[in-house]
Amino acid sequence: MTKGKWVTMKDVADLAKVGTITVSRVLRTPEKVTEAKRERVQKAIKELGYVPDNTAGALSSSKSRVFGAIVSTINDSVFAQTLDGLSSTLRAAGYELLLTSTNYDPEVEEDALQALLARRPDGIVLTSTSHSAEVAKLLKSVSIPVVEIWQLPPEPLDIAVGFSNFQAASDMAHHLISKGRRNIAFLGGHEPRNERGLRRREGYAAALNQAGMTPVVWPHDNQDLRSGIELGAAFFEECLKENSQVDAVMCVSDQVAVGVLCEAKRRGVEVPGDIAVSGFGGFEVSTPSGFDLTTIAIPGFEIGVATANALLDPETARANKIIDVGYSLVERGTT
Repeated sequence: MTKGKWVTMKDVADLAKVGTITVSRVLRTPEKVTEAKRERVQKAIKELGYVPDNTAGALSSSKSRVFGAIVSTINDSVFAQTLDGLSSTLRAAGYELLLTSTNYDPEVEEDALQALLARRPDGIVLTSTSHSAEVAKLLKSVSIPVVEIWQLPPEPLDIAVGFSNFQAASDMAHHLISKGRRNIAFLGGHEPRNERGLRRREGYAAALNQAGMTPVVWPHDNQDLRSGIELGAAFFEECLKENSQVDAVMCVSDQVAVGVLCEAKRRGVEVPGDIAVSGFGGFEVSTPSGFDLTTIAIPGFEIGVATANALLDPETARANKIIDVGYSLVERGTT
């Protein structure tokens, strides 16, 4: 990512061939500006990706000592440990964290980014690696570090901190195959905007194809179901109807796996005797004192710490560009 400088009001004025006072009036009192000048200014704002500075009273060279984070979801506490590691490390260095959520909606991400950039943060964190053209343009127009987390895109916008969702799912599929499971289904990863889930589903399918087995995925499309416990329970019911031969279920998350385990218990299906179940995340529900779930454990707190360090020292982070924190396959009582 080529770093430039913040686009200023003067940049907009120069491109629109008007004075900075005219630009200011277009932003604050557009009715006082002629339509022709207003259109030129608005066109320049869009072309340059200009974001009005809500901290104009501060010196232009000062730092806001605030970082912004845009997460895909705050449901099920998926990113709780990461945000804990991120915010605590930043706070220790004298910075604060502003947080917003998109619910996997790219339009919401664009609005959230505009709002955060208006605060002139010293850096931005994104849990998504799939962005609209407008978001990518805005991020390329600023002079702050941008860190994408929980995934390792081949071409990060700036810096990436995470792990391979594809490889982690592939490893779990091979683990279940090594346990003698031959009819392995995958639950979740169906939301088109959830890149992490999609990569996990792809890793599972690649492993089964490599073993000469047929992948079985559900839901088959973007059905209107929640992505947590409800989805897991619903899947197990459909699984029994569609394919009674399934002997293992890989789940896109620990929460989905809990839904499968609960429904299996209600139906008298033995785990792991009749069916093996695995999750993804390594969250508290997967521990031996919880559901004793076989899972892919993600070092969420460490991702947060590494992200904070990248924000605080971006030049060092950019030397590698991609920071792989890895993952662990933890075998417990469900496989």
